[in-house]
Amino acid sequence: MTPKSNPVTPAGYAAMKARYDHLLGTERPEIVEIVSWAAGNGDRSENGDYLYGRKRMREIDRELAHLARRLKAARVIDPADQPDTSRAFFGATITLADEDDVERVVTLVGDDEQDAGAGRIGWSSPLARALKGAAIGDLRSVRLPGGVKEWEIVAISYPLAREHAGA
Repeated sequence: MTPKSNPVTPAGYAAMKARYDHLLGTERPEIVEIVSWAAGNGDRSENGDYLYGRKRMREIDRELAHLARRLKAARVIDPADQPDTSRAFFGATITLADEDDVERVVTLVGDDEQDAGAGRIGWSSPLARALKGAAIGDLRSVRLPGGVKEWEIVAISYPLAREHAGA
């Protein structure tokens, strides 16, 4: 079974890689040191440092394994390279207006970098699936727990393309 493709922005990939490097290079060695010190203090069954350290080490190892799988499956897509900026695709920042003309701005990002509070919507979320391929003026409906909600696409933008050396 091959892992599911994991689209991610360059910034999202860098953040995942930084988290992986921090856990592996800083946090895990610190916990290993605490566990080793605590293990040398005798009775491990009542040693809080030892018990907490072992628990934290398992959490770190689980997160490292998860991040390693996600990084391996990552497909970095730079939104600045999107050839069709008139439609909503990965990395687009979209201004939506609901039936009451209340505007909301969302950016379509990888599932690993989603943060609804910051307006970053995961690529496989219901809203992102409804917005894929939309153009300015299109109406899109999304079924939410509270019922169906309809939005009009008011604006679509992408980050500016970076200057490539020698191009």
